[in-house]
Parts: sequence; C-alpha cells; structure tokens
Amino acid sequence: MAENTDRNQIEKLLNRVKELEQEVISLDLRSQFPSSRDSEDSNLKHEADDLAKEIRYTHILNRVLPADIRVLAWAPVEPSFSARFSCLERTYRYFFPRADLDIATMNYAAQKYVGTHDFRNLCKMDVANGVINFQRTILSAQVQLVAQSPGEERRQEPFQLCQFEVIGQAFLYHQVRCMMAILFLIGQGMEKPEIIDELLNIQKNPQKPQYSMAVEFPLVLYDCKFENTKWIYDHEVQEFNVTHLQQLWANHAVKTHMLYSMLQGLDSVMVTCAAGTKMDEATEWRNIQPSVIKHTSAFVEGVKMRTYKPLMDRPKCQGLESRIQHFVRRGRIEHPHLLHKEETKAKRDCADKEENTVLENPSKRVCIIDAEINSIV
Repeated sequence: MAENTDRNQIEKLLNRVKELEQEVISLDLRSQFPSSRDSEDSNLKHEADDLAKEIRYTHILNRVLPADIRVLAWAPVEPSFSARFSCLERTYRYFFPRADLDIATMNYAAQKYVGTHDFRNLCKMDVANGVINFQRTILSAQVQLVAQSPGEERRQEPFQLCQFEVIGQAFLYHQVRCMMAILFLIGQGMEKPEIIDELLNIQKNPQKPQYSMAVEFPLVLYDCKFENTKWIYDHEVQEFNVTHLQQLWANHAVKTHMLYSMLQGLDSVMVTCAAGTKMDEATEWRNIQPSVIKHTSAFVEGVKMRTYKPLMDRPKCQGLESRIQHFVRRGRIEHPHLLHKEETKAKRDCADKEENTVLENPSKRVCIIDAEINSIV
C-alpha cells in the first residue's frame, strides 16, 4: 500500500514537472536517524555506520520511477540545500550529426558565448514568471566531434556525431536551444559567426529577431556541481543501472546500424538523373550530385523557409519593456519601477522613523570650550 502511494505521488510530481517544463525537482525523504547528534565527534564516529544502515533511497525510488528515469546516487545535505540555487555550475551537451555542417566555424562562433552577457536575444524571455534580468555567465563553450570508442566502425563524415558543450553558472529558459539554433545557421553558412556579437549587443539590438529554436531531444543536462557534496552509490543499484543502460544502448545501437545499413544499400541503387532519361543512362545514387545530406534538417523547430532571410532583416519580437507592461496590465507581475519606488519609500520611512525617535529622545551633546565642559541639552 505504501509503495502504491509513493508511486502515485512521484507520478503526480513528474507530471507536474512536465507541465511546468522544469528540469529540477526536490524530494523530501525521511531518514533512519535523527536530524542532529550530541556532538560532531559522534557524527564522525557513526558516519560509516549511518550510511550502511540508512534507507536505500536509490533502490526504492528506482522501483517506482518510469523505466526511462533512473536515480544513480544520493547525498546527505543541509535543510537549506536547493538543487537549483545551490548549484555552482551546470554543463549542457547538445548532440547532433555532422552532416554538411562546418564544425570548425561553429566552434569558433561558440567562443563568442563565453563571458557575462545579456542573453535576452538567445532565450525565451520568461517575463511572466518575473525574470527581467537576462545577464548570465558562460564559462566554456565548444563544438567538437564526439570521440569514438576504440574498435568502433568509423562512419562516413555526415554520420559522425558532434556535440555542443556549454558550461555556465545558470541558464535562461530555452537558452541552450536558442544558442544551438544560431550555431546551426552558422554551420550551414547561412550566417556569419559575427551574428552572435550582434545578438549580444542589446544597445544596438534590444529586440530578438524571429527564429526557431533547436529541437529538445538531443539536449542533455550532463553535469551539475555542488559544493561539499559527497555522492553515495549503492553497489546493487549501480549494477542494476549499468545493466539497464547497456540494454538501452544495445537496443538503440542495433536500430541505428539497421538504418545505416539501409542507407548504404540505397547508395547502390541505379536511378535516372532526370525525368525522361533512359534507364541505360542511369547511375548509382551515391554518384548523384548534389548529394542529399539532410541529417540535421529536422533539428530545428518549424517549417524551413524556401528563401532564407538573414536574421537581422527579420521581424522582431516584443522588447523587454513591452513584455513587462503586458504582464503588469494582466496583473501577473509588479512593475519593476514600482517595486523600486516602494523599496525606496520603505527605506525613507524607516529613516524618518529613526530620525523621529532620535528627536524624541535627544542625546546629550558636549561642547568643550577652554578645557571647560558645558552640557548642552
């Protein structure tokens, strides 16, 4: 009965997370041990025993979670800990096939993301939830080929996998997907790397040009760093998770090779170069020019425009101030200027109150004249 209750609660929580499109959730779990000890020495002395006797959180959670969600480890933390706000830095990876993309140029362009910038033109502005500061710090950004395992069959260039890895302290809503969408345009030769400088120049371009984001499925929150966090892995759970992931890999690897073999087979098919051409003038598909290399054609949302229009020539989205006014009128948020005025007024009222208190109870001032002390009330 308890397991069914836990399962229902977790399913409700996961459904809620999907509705809100969040990536961080928090679970409050009970412990076998009291929240405090008599002394720090006692904590150190019993730490090993505590870990061995503690509830097997990973084992229990994995029994009630969906098959595509696995808990790998757990760590004891302070009550004030927040999985979101205690995170020092996050690493995202976005995987994609090489296709006909210029990886070197994409990597050069990615370096322009590094540093502290206003990314309002490279995210979905979440003003409705009170986000009006779009400055974020990117610590590292690079585009590179994914290293192949030793002995793994080397696929043709268009089929090689690449990744965009970006490390930052915090990210905005859909920021990585927008960053990747711009890199795709650069890799295809549609835009120059300098377009990133233009998008980060808020004084010159305060409004975001309309463009579609990269799709979500290749994006992975690969790593999160926390201070003084010691992860605890259960041996049995580790074996279960490794086995589960190996099975998933085998399943997808076989399907991938099946598709790759089909494409190789189609390369040897004899086709005519144009309508009305005789069969004796047919040639193998692999020799038809230009080659069909559209591996990433479905990696950007929306319908591809027939005639490409440069980003900076496209219609612009609403600016930040317009969005703020829109949600203020709807009562969703308070206007930042009003909040600032209220804070200023509160400080002024507080200062006036302190001044009145001083006047009501004046302190004695001492004036020294010719070494004589005269009290002045």
